[in-house]
Amino acid sequence: MVRKAEKGDLAALTNLAVLMWSNHSVDELFEEFSEIITKKNAQFFLKFESDIPVGFAQCQLRYDYVEGTKTTPVGYLEGIFIKEEYRNKGYAKQLLAECEAWAKEKGCQEFASDCEINNIDSFHFHKAVNFREANRIICFTKVL
Repeated sequence: MVRKAEKGDLAALTNLAVLMWSNHSVDELFEEFSEIITKKNAQFFLKFESDIPVGFAQCQLRYDYVEGTKTTPVGYLEGIFIKEEYRNKGYAKQLLAECEAWAKEKGCQEFASDCEINNIDSFHFHKAVNFREANRIICFTKVL
């Protein structure tokens, strides 16, 4: 089962998200997700197997320029994660389908995503679910 996440699901969401975004703490993600979940331009979905949360997806509407798109707003996959022992069952595709349907309901004609250049698993997932690579960039910073 896949369903829209609600405020009562924040603990489950953050416990899954910290497995993917390990450079953040559960508390940081809980605080961030608490703000996001109340917005109308963002949505979380949870995937359950036997009432156990095994994955999630986060999507939102982007109104700024999104690489490779021509319309606005654009539905954007901010993150998607399935616990390792539940992978290769089509669960991520189910979550993505819910995100895409949500974006379409919000008036989007396009859907986009990104991944780190060295995240090969994410790259292969995106290609497998029919995303087209729009561009590759390397970001730079320096201290002033």
